[in-house]
Amino acid sequence: MPHEAITIGIGTILDARQCLLLATGPEKAEIVAQAIEGPVSVAVTATALQLHPNTTIVLDQAAASRLQKTDQYREMYLRKRG
Repeated sequence: MPHEAITIGIGTILDARQCLLLATGPEKAEIVAQAIEGPVSVAVTATALQLHPNTTIVLDQAAASRLQKTDQYREMYLRKRG
């Protein structure tokens, strides 16, 4: 298991104990939306994070700008924090 990687395969993603997706900037907005809200697909490897039980996603507003369910994500985050 690599300690850090920029590109890795789906199997490696799913074998990890914990995953972190960090994205910033408007140029990442489309791929972030596909990864988080699109169907799980080998065409977008990051969609495997939807199947991982311990994933943290950190986005700035620009990278999150194409997400459709931001209110739901914010509510889930606030509940989790307690």
